[in-house]
Amino acid sequence: MDLSGIVVQFLNGLAEASSLFLVASGLSLIFGVTRIVNFAHGSLYMLGIYIAYSIVQHFGHNALGFWTSLIAAALLVGALGALIEVILLRRIYRAPELFQLLATFALVLIFNDAAHYIWGPEDLLGPLAPGLDGSVQIFGRYLPKYDIVLIFLGPAVLACLWLLLTRTRWGTMVRAATQDREMLGALGVNQAWLFTGVFALGAFLAGLGGAVQIPRMPANLTMDLSIIGDAFVIVVVGGMGSIPGAYVASLIIAELKALCIALGTVDILGFSMPFHKLTLVVEFIFMAIVLVFRPWGLFGKLQGVSRNSAPIESPLRRPTLGFKTLAAAVFLVFVGVPLLSGSWPYLPVLALDIILAALFALSLHFMMGPGGMYSFGHAAYFGLGAYGAALLFKAAGLSMGWAMALGPLVAGVGAVVFGWFCVRLSGVYLAMLTLAFAQIVWSVVFQWDAFTGGSNGVIGIWPSSWFEGNGYYYFALAVVAASIFLVWRIVFSPFGYAMRASRDSTLRAYALGIDVKSVQWIAFIISGLFAGLAGALFVFSKGSVSPDVISVSKSVDGLVMVLLGGLQTLVGPLVGAATFKLLQDHFMSLTTYWHALFGGVILLLVLAFPQGIAGYFKELFESRRLRRHRVTEQEKLHELA
Repeated sequence: MDLSGIVVQFLNGLAEASSLFLVASGLSLIFGVTRIVNFAHGSLYMLGIYIAYSIVQHFGHNALGFWTSLIAAALLVGALGALIEVILLRRIYRAPELFQLLATFALVLIFNDAAHYIWGPEDLLGPLAPGLDGSVQIFGRYLPKYDIVLIFLGPAVLACLWLLLTRTRWGTMVRAATQDREMLGALGVNQAWLFTGVFALGAFLAGLGGAVQIPRMPANLTMDLSIIGDAFVIVVVGGMGSIPGAYVASLIIAELKALCIALGTVDILGFSMPFHKLTLVVEFIFMAIVLVFRPWGLFGKLQGVSRNSAPIESPLRRPTLGFKTLAAAVFLVFVGVPLLSGSWPYLPVLALDIILAALFALSLHFMMGPGGMYSFGHAAYFGLGAYGAALLFKAAGLSMGWAMALGPLVAGVGAVVFGWFCVRLSGVYLAMLTLAFAQIVWSVVFQWDAFTGGSNGVIGIWPSSWFEGNGYYYFALAVVAASIFLVWRIVFSPFGYAMRASRDSTLRAYALGIDVKSVQWIAFIISGLFAGLAGALFVFSKGSVSPDVISVSKSVDGLVMVLLGGLQTLVGPLVGAATFKLLQDHFMSLTTYWHALFGGVILLLVLAFPQGIAGYFKELFESRRLRRHRVTEQEKLHELA
């Protein structure tokens, strides 16, 4: 591309940077003060453009009405954000941060179906901004006038936020809250209303970011998840809680995308380099590079070594006789499921889905629970296992047995490489790096048409003839049962104790001579292997595989399953997977708006069981056991007296 094209793309990048900054600055504010990873922030952005569309249709026929309508839409979204904080989030501030993420994910489902119900499934294209419907010629190319306004909007909002946070008493309290919330409360500041104000401001910025897109793109139901990934990347790259960092990161990300578009396909040393294909993944590549060399982000502050990479949990107890009996009974129930296929033909299919989901959730729980390492991109290893088995079977011509055996090793190799970088981080930064690697894998699979089939995937992957009928179901059940047994043996082995010690107190583990990073790396690899095994079983159960198995939504499904069951118990992922699949299957058959029902149930479960379903019953049984123990001790004391 010539110089004029590069200049125009550079200006387009500046306009896009302003749009991204509006969303990311709100997310950064919310996280900096409340420490909530707000997954519903993309939904607020989506609602901003939908609400703006409706208001602009009535009042936006002139410049004053148009811009007033956009501000009004952002204010309505800000008010909605305040309601979310008061009604929901205020009740779960003391819950583990991942359960807060689960609650905000439930809001994503509810808001998406609400938008579907109110505005319908079709894309809605709003009017052009009055007086800004033309273009400006630059070096023979055209740049929309509206984009020029957006170029200056980002810096203007940045200046307003800087004045608000540095020149007002409220801003001083917000900055203090980002440093030490407990001390702020001790000084008599009403944290509840401060949090509400911050959440309302963050929601307002997200709504404004969506509203200003009216002349640039149609409102659609996929905007929530498409923007949240970019917003997370910007916040992490810029540094959690840093508004200037968010703006600089927005500029870098937007300009990198614009540069890839401007370069197109370039011949380098006789090789054709399709730079335009990097637009799907360039921000995740950049984030991975930043986190490897500067884990706290470009403008973030280096935190002291944390004593705990995850909340300390009660010691895991070996299974009792009663628990083993219950587990055997559940296994026998699954063994008997095919016998009921005459009355309920769909039942074995649902049971197989639950079995495979349980193995995927178990692999993620092994990393997050005993390992204490958060992951937002665990679908990468599920997808590598699935594609590895499918391509070995289809392209390499291996038998099902060899494809099934080698597929998880492909995922294991990915876990070896990615895990080496990931275990050097902790908390949200580690989770975001796992997301970056997952998106890189997804981009390669999605765009490598000649090898992976691209968006069409790989089809025709069916089990061998000797697995006809219910044979494959019993094979998968046996493999998953053996995997569960093996994982539990690992957890209670010396390695498992070292892994949990590294999770609960890194400094003490080092003092005891445990090589924490090596232990976490091995745990990362084991988790990836079992996720790859789940993927290999999945592809032969469905007969095909597509890039959807590596998408963000697949990783989120795994998180939901683990958190629904609970991190505090080994049966949590199994209970969570069964609950997730049963609820999903049930609500899908009820209504078109099953996402909202599903999200509502998840919210109720989060509020009723903040420690997860299995975690709740574990605490219930342990409290009863302690009460019985106290009664027994008191009876003994009475007898001695």
